[in-house]
Amino acid sequence: MSMRSRGGVALGLLLACSQTAVAQEQKDEYPHEHAMQHARSMDHEASKHPSATHDGAHAATETDARSAPSDHIPPPPPQHAMDDMSAAEMIEVMDMDDAATLAMFKLSRFERATTDNGPATAWKADAWLGGDFDKLWFRSEGEHADGEFEHADAELFWSHALAAFWDTQLGVRHDFGSGADRSWAAFGVQGLAPYWFEVGATAYVGDAGRTALRVDVDYELSLTQRLILQPRLEFNAYGRADPAADIGSGLSDAEFGLRLRYEIRREFAPYVGVEWTRSFGGTADFARADGRDASDTRFVVGLRIWY
Repeated sequence: MSMRSRGGVALGLLLACSQTAVAQEQKDEYPHEHAMQHARSMDHEASKHPSATHDGAHAATETDARSAPSDHIPPPPPQHAMDDMSAAEMIEVMDMDDAATLAMFKLSRFERATTDNGPATAWKADAWLGGDFDKLWFRSEGEHADGEFEHADAELFWSHALAAFWDTQLGVRHDFGSGADRSWAAFGVQGLAPYWFEVGATAYVGDAGRTALRVDVDYELSLTQRLILQPRLEFNAYGRADPAADIGSGLSDAEFGLRLRYEIRREFAPYVGVEWTRSFGGTADFARADGRDASDTRFVVGLRIWY
């Protein structure tokens, strides 16, 4: 090889090395531009072969699905084969009878109270028998003091489900105790209002054009899983005065109480509380004429039971 040809080869190698060094410097100085150029190159190749790219991604997904562990644990096979059953037998075995007849008794308040007029025993009880839509409902509340009943009544209703949380009630009520006994036809609603207020409102129509209205509202505030504070408000109003029963027209009386109970079991809970009562209008006048106070504060201790 001549000296000229050797010089040409050496010059070519020198140029190639210098170009490589310059490219490496640019790559090190602008790495993000190099990465973008590489990504554009890959996208261009993928656009020329889209099916290959899709097949590759699908294959990778299938591989991940096969390699992923499964958390499903199949249930054990049945130990005994089940024979054919009728609809009635299936309902009995599965305990799924929606039309079954049920019953409940609840003594919401059974308490001993200290009043301005002496000690007294008070109660409120409910009992019903029936299904989800229709029930025979019994309700009673009152007070016993000085050997006689005061402000006591008993009610019997047919209760029908009107909506998811509301029932209509149609029946009769009988008042007994101090004063004249009275009987009424009754119509009302009861249910669960928004924010979990238990509401009952009943209108009454008696003989000689007598009318009455009773509204009661309860709320249960769970302080703990077993300790529950229950505020309660009730008021009674009458359309006309009834001197024989010591009742005036308009708003007759109102009660507001706070009871704190401890549920030893859900069905059995002792409680303590305080209650304020007040008579209004003509009813207050009748109370004063009998030597009783129109308002009273009483402390109570009692039991709440249901089953």
